[in-house]
Amino acid sequence: MDYTIIVQAFWIVIPIYIANASAVIVGGGIPIDMGKTWKDGRRILGDGKTWRGLFAGTFLGMTAGFGLAVAASYLTVSDYSFLHLTNFEGFPWMIPILFSLCFGALLGDVIESFFKRRVGKDRGQDWIPFDQLDFLVGALLFSFLMSELLYVLHLTCGHWFFYSIKIWHILILLVVTPFIHIAANALFRAARKKHTKN
Repeated sequence: MDYTIIVQAFWIVIPIYIANASAVIVGGGIPIDMGKTWKDGRRILGDGKTWRGLFAGTFLGMTAGFGLAVAASYLTVSDYSFLHLTNFEGFPWMIPILFSLCFGALLGDVIESFFKRRVGKDRGQDWIPFDQLDFLVGALLFSFLMSELLYVLHLTCGHWFFYSIKIWHILILLVVTPFIHIAANALFRAARKKHTKN
């Protein structure tokens, strides 16, 4: 496998990772489910899914994506042009595409939390592999739909999803993401535990 495929995969997923991590770090405040319970007596989502986390995570992920888009434009005329890194369609269409990646990631996490509560898993309990892949699947699905919409409306020259994300990109991310997610969670919990002790 050409190593450029790996670089391209991680280039695309950086905004998704940042959105997902940011929602945890800067989250808090009013829960999306407003503290309500489902008919099974359990919370619809839980206190971990908040409006602030949803919107702040999306914004921070998109901000990182804008930086990558600018960098990709410079790299295409440099010695690294062979990497063929996406600029997410450039301005202005990178806005809806990056929104779909970042918001889609967090929406996938929210939907997974709903089903996680239904199977009796509490906040903080692991639900492998769904906890590790929900945001990635949400990002891929939502960005596909957004790319399809932009293409059907003739707002973009091509279908961004199909020419930027290949099957090898998806397979790499499906394999690697769970390990990164588990390691990041372990570090976050350790840091939070240390902060609590102090």
